[in-house]
Amino acid sequence: MRRTIRFHLDENCSQAIAEGLRRRGVDVTTTPEVGLLGALDEEQVAYCRVEGRVIFSYDEDMLRLAAAGVEHAGVAFCKQRKRGIGDIVRALVLLWERLEPDEMVGQVKYL
Repeated sequence: MRRTIRFHLDENCSQAIAEGLRRRGVDVTTTPEVGLLGALDEEQVAYCRVEGRVIFSYDEDMLRLAAAGVEHAGVAFCKQRKRGIGDIVRALVLLWERLEPDEMVGQVKYL
């Protein structure tokens, strides 16, 4: 098991979040980078589960999937426009610093 959380940003997330995380040494992929533009939420979650990545999303459908028992490597969720990019980056870095990947499996963390 990896000892450091790796993230995946869904389609609606700003590239600036990925850049901010990468500047801090965090491993992050984005939906366009992995060829998942237009993919169903279930496909995003499946990609993250296989790759062992916590998905960050503004999409409440991710919460619905998690509540329905769909297996996932972890969901970090923030309501859109509730926090600025810097706040989101800091919150994700805090998860990265404090939690192990296995502690995120099946969990939803609200930013």
